[in-house]
Amino acid sequence: MDIKENDESRVITPTELQPHDSVSARTGTLWTAVTHIITGVIGAGVLSLAWATAKLGWIAGPAALLAFAGVTLLSAFLLSDCYRFPDPDNGPLRLNSYSQAVKLYLGKKNEIVCGVVVYISLFGCGIAYTIVTATCIRAIMKSNCYHREGHNAPCSFGDNNNYFMLLFGLTQIFMSQIPNFHNMLWLSLVAAIMSFTYSFIGMALALGKIIEKGKIEGSVRGSPAENRGAKVWLAFQALGNIAFSYPFSIILLEIQDTLRSPPAEKQTMKKASAVAVFIQTFFFFCCGCFGYAAFGDSTPGNLLTGSGFFEPFWLVDFANACIVLHLVGGYQVYSQPIFAAVERWLTKKYPQNKFIARFYGFNLPLLRGGTVRLNPMRTCLRTMYVLITTGVAVMFPYFNEVLGVLGAIGFWPLAVYFPVEMCILQKKIRSWTRPWLLLRGFSFVCLLVCLLSLVGSVYGLVGAKFG
Repeated sequence: MDIKENDESRVITPTELQPHDSVSARTGTLWTAVTHIITGVIGAGVLSLAWATAKLGWIAGPAALLAFAGVTLLSAFLLSDCYRFPDPDNGPLRLNSYSQAVKLYLGKKNEIVCGVVVYISLFGCGIAYTIVTATCIRAIMKSNCYHREGHNAPCSFGDNNNYFMLLFGLTQIFMSQIPNFHNMLWLSLVAAIMSFTYSFIGMALALGKIIEKGKIEGSVRGSPAENRGAKVWLAFQALGNIAFSYPFSIILLEIQDTLRSPPAEKQTMKKASAVAVFIQTFFFFCCGCFGYAAFGDSTPGNLLTGSGFFEPFWLVDFANACIVLHLVGGYQVYSQPIFAAVERWLTKKYPQNKFIARFYGFNLPLLRGGTVRLNPMRTCLRTMYVLITTGVAVMFPYFNEVLGVLGAIGFWPLAVYFPVEMCILQKKIRSWTRPWLLLRGFSFVCLLVCLLSLVGSVYGLVGAKFG
């Protein structure tokens, strides 16, 4: 479990201690930090929380939501102290990225491991977003069919979303030619607005369904399964879905780097994390518990794409359209860091290669400015990436199973292991002391839960594919 280098013998070079400030004038406040966190965590994962609650039941479901909230908050507190290096109060170096913090505190090997986990998670999000988008397009078609033909009409449109996935992939091939994050601020803004919109609509529709029925569905044990073993694996898969929705560790230091001081950045960030986790948990509780209370054992894997909501059909259509618009932008938000890393590596390794370094201009009369500059390497690389994510999504079009795998893979290393190890080193906590035992015990328990979640999600993924 311990993969760090012998850091006591490391010598921090003057280059590492030079300021790496990414923001020339830090003007962020408590409320801007809260806004950034909430915008970052409210996304497609919230749509699976009703299903996760249904698999766990009325006691274990809410308890799991609270437990993950607590782990996320503790992780945020530990990371907030790591912002200044080497001293949390007066350190001369501000760390403006998660990978930079891992490198300086834990060494190059841990930075590589961290990068691999991050890029796997980002790649997986591209697959998950492709699956969800196709499901939402089909849900819009079904909603319109139910409105025209009646709620008992077949309106199946088949169970194959491949055509919709291919359409989404084709769209992303063009969207992926956006050079970098600086050229897609508008896309991120639209994505954030859409995520809040469809989440609120889903919550409101579920609440309306409860009022319409006049009773609360569900049970303490949760949804039944074929046998006891299948029930256990579904429960762990549900934990993976919750783990996917919660943590914001990977963006915490970037947000903290925008905060003004005084007061100390870590103080503001801890307050912002507490407020944001409270709002996030309340929001997730409402989506998860309202969805389960509305549908009980028949709770769909995706709250807005099941057949539970029929009217008002236009609102259901609008919510699913918001999901599609969000995920078109969200796909790029998660893909651009991968594009940037690979392109930076290729450019550095082969600086004289014309295929990699040369740009070609094309005149497009309908476009402002008239000229588009394309790079052959960028075009081929990004197109290939979209084709791979689309191909994997077509092979494994299972929303909850894929989210469970992603949550299980990313939660422990990014939200628990690295923050705990950095905290131990920074605070010089000696081995086998009480704080050391508590932190390592906490990390071990989270590792065990994530491993079981991973096994359960992989079991569910294989069963869905070959069962």
